[in-house]
Amino acid sequence: MSIQEMKNLRADCGNCFGLCCVALPYAKSADFAFNKDSGTPCKNLNTDYRCSIHQNLRNKGFRGCTVYECFGAGQKVSQRTYKQNSWINNPSTASEMFNVFPIMQQLHEMLYYLYEALNLKEALPLYKDLQNAVEETAQLTNLSPQLLLQLNIPTYRESINKLLLQTSERVRATIKNNKNPAKQMKRTDFIGAKLRGTDLRGMNLRGALLIAADLRDCDMRVTDFIGADMRDANLSGANLLGSIFLTQAQINAANGDRNTVLPPNFSIPKHWLV
Repeated sequence: MSIQEMKNLRADCGNCFGLCCVALPYAKSADFAFNKDSGTPCKNLNTDYRCSIHQNLRNKGFRGCTVYECFGAGQKVSQRTYKQNSWINNPSTASEMFNVFPIMQQLHEMLYYLYEALNLKEALPLYKDLQNAVEETAQLTNLSPQLLLQLNIPTYRESINKLLLQTSERVRATIKNNKNPAKQMKRTDFIGAKLRGTDLRGMNLRGALLIAADLRDCDMRVTDFIGADMRDANLSGANLLGSIFLTQAQINAANGDRNTVLPPNFSIPKHWLV
């Protein structure tokens, strides 16, 4: 993935109309301090579309905001799809914009994974199909709001997922770990699981529930994390080098320490260092 491609698929809040703070609903919970309906601006959103408590979200009860990732969809919808015309200045398009945003988010998320797959040497036999998928998905992100709303996102995601799964299988096949019983586990529910020190190399953890799992000192190299829920998972001392389809948002949702080995280009969350 080029530097520009990476930039386009990362949130740039300075060029967004605060869409995640308005378009998305949330319920009062451990992740959010109060209820908010879709289309209703968050109480913490300033008139300049910036968050008034951005530096203290976790302490103020908005941990959920710190682990959300739009993959650059916010600035794309704000700057390109609606040509810098905000929902405040054009209230007649506000509802439409709020419905377009989550569609764009899913398209950008797919692009994020596809670009990663393109840069994996094990996926070379799939290069042409992956490249075609990138080009097609990129074209979809440039559609008008009306056409974006007509997309069947679940069906399209299924077609992209087939390519990503093939990529995952090729990458994880490089781990010769057939004697490891953990690799044969078919379960996806690891909520609160005690797995400290387990060899999880080459595991398929796609969509796994790793909430509050004890993954301290686990060897999680070359593991597929796409869609895994890692809220409050303890990654202290774990090795995630070479893992695939992992996002910074997933890392932000977990706990860890300075001994956690992350893939290149990932940052250690501030709350890990407290």
